[in-house]
Amino acid sequence: MFSFKEYSQEILTTVILLLALMALRVIIAKLIRRYAHSSQLLEHRTNLVIKYIHILMNILVTISLIVIWGVDTKDIFITVSSIATVIGVAMFAQWSILSNITSGMILFFSFPFRIGDTIKIHDKDFPIEAEIEDISAFHVNLRTRDGERIIFPNNLLLQKGISIMPSHYEDKEFFD
Repeated sequence: MFSFKEYSQEILTTVILLLALMALRVIIAKLIRRYAHSSQLLEHRTNLVIKYIHILMNILVTISLIVIWGVDTKDIFITVSSIATVIGVAMFAQWSILSNITSGMILFFSFPFRIGDTIKIHDKDFPIEAEIEDISAFHVNLRTRDGERIIFPNNLLLQKGISIMPSHYEDKEFFD
């Protein structure tokens, strides 16, 4: 029969861990939003990064709860390595998806260009000069001067040389 006294330490540790998780989720979300606001990054990109970090935190807390409730550590490592192997084999065919997500995270934190910038992608087979309309987790939406819409994968954006073209200002006569 289940006894609260018998499992009081595990229950208390679980409650503390879950409260800590909720507090950390709020704090980390606020820190990322503050960084995004100061860097003038888009909200939907910020939300994606927060979502990825929350998923990672949930996985770590789940593993911690399994350890707290007495599952043998050896069994956890066998289970995690088995799951990782299955996911690794399944995702091997989908490496471009993981590559694009990772590239999207890199572009979020070390963002050399912004929406509205005109960039030139140095590709010998298909050079592109276009304005950035949107940046998502998987791709960048570009618009050429001719109005052509190009969707460019994030991982290729990091692999190619990029020039940020200067803004074209109207020639104005300045007076002193």
